[in-house]
Amino acid sequence: MTYMIELKFGFLVLIAFVFIGLLISEAIATTTEYRLDNGMKVIIIEDPKSPMATFQVWYRVGSKDEPAGKTGISHLLEHMMFKGTPRYGSKEFSNIIQRNGGIDNAFTTKDYTVYFQNLPADRLGLSIELESDRMQNLLLDPKEVKAERDVVMEERRLRYEDDPQNLLYEDTVAAALKAHPYRTPIIGWMSDIASIERDDLYQHYRTYYSPDNAFIVIAGSVDKEKLTSELQRYFGGIKAQSQRPVRKKTQEPIQNGERRVYLKKEAELPYVLIAYPVPSFPHKDSFALEVLSAVLSRGKSSRLYRSLVYDKKVAIDTFSSYSGFYQDPFLFVLGGTAAPGQRAEDIERHLLLELETLKSGYIDNKELEKAKNQIEASFVFAQDSAHAKALYTGMFEVLGDWRLRDKFIDGIRSVSVEDIKRVTESYFTQDRRTVGTLIPIKRGNT
Repeated sequence: MTYMIELKFGFLVLIAFVFIGLLISEAIATTTEYRLDNGMKVIIIEDPKSPMATFQVWYRVGSKDEPAGKTGISHLLEHMMFKGTPRYGSKEFSNIIQRNGGIDNAFTTKDYTVYFQNLPADRLGLSIELESDRMQNLLLDPKEVKAERDVVMEERRLRYEDDPQNLLYEDTVAAALKAHPYRTPIIGWMSDIASIERDDLYQHYRTYYSPDNAFIVIAGSVDKEKLTSELQRYFGGIKAQSQRPVRKKTQEPIQNGERRVYLKKEAELPYVLIAYPVPSFPHKDSFALEVLSAVLSRGKSSRLYRSLVYDKKVAIDTFSSYSGFYQDPFLFVLGGTAAPGQRAEDIERHLLLELETLKSGYIDNKELEKAKNQIEASFVFAQDSAHAKALYTGMFEVLGDWRLRDKFIDGIRSVSVEDIKRVTESYFTQDRRTVGTLIPIKRGNT
């Protein structure tokens, strides 16, 4: 017993020192911003303790901006951004970065698309030159487009068509959202991907890939004055896009009745998803929803795992998923995989029972504080590198202003037991939920 107490105490001391160290690092790092004449914002995080630097270009375009019948075009364009310009051939971008001791990648979300390189700080000039080149001179060779389109279609086939749980998630989101473009998958529907041609990509590229629809985040041990000069040289002369269509914000209509989705697919075990529409950050309820998700499913001592997996043994895994970091309201999702011999109905019933327990106010301050501490620690630890600091800064910039990052933890700390009870009662009602059920079938059955 003494050993356990000493071990726990030592772990807490270690966590405290790491936490304090990260806060000191954050204090040392300073963030500044300015704009080029063409409208492009530049955010520089000076962190003299960082051994590597990161250069990130954030384009304010994601799957929610795609035209009807062309879902997945933002993701396909992300792939094509590595296929060359007249000056640098296909894959040459990545090869140059790697030869200079760096790595590069990109990702597409519902709200934005990001390209980044992590490399020694004295090599950031390469990123500036290469990114400015592909912002304005992408080739989009028709043969490359066709080949990469086939790659993305195969990616969709492996990740969704052949994965019953991911496919059920797609179907459930599409049923939960009737009007908002968040209802479509980032990778796109298969028939839409197949229809995307070179001219479609070029139009999408010319519409959204311009300096006034993008911003740059740089972090690390950098020379701000030198960077400012180089950014002006390479990005300052790129013209803004004056013909971009005005974005129309779609408001999802209020759901007035439970919706259900059934997917029959070859699988071993039943699987259930329950989705509720909820607000996103910085809405005041987003903090309580974040804490609620941690109470339900962060770790094996969380409510869902302890109840459904350990005590009742009706599931082999459970989860709750909430991210408030979307520009528009999205979904809070609970789910689980049935244990052998258990039914989907059993999983659903027990998940809903856990929500009803929370509505009754059955949560103590110790459980609440544990969840809040987990979120705070994760948020701080996740920013332990220049790359991560830049990612979080960019994410909050997309949500309205990078300074919002400093308000997130304050919001989490303020969550009370009454807040958890209130949001559970407000958002998790029968008429607002969408239930997705995976019904396993044997090979060859329909």
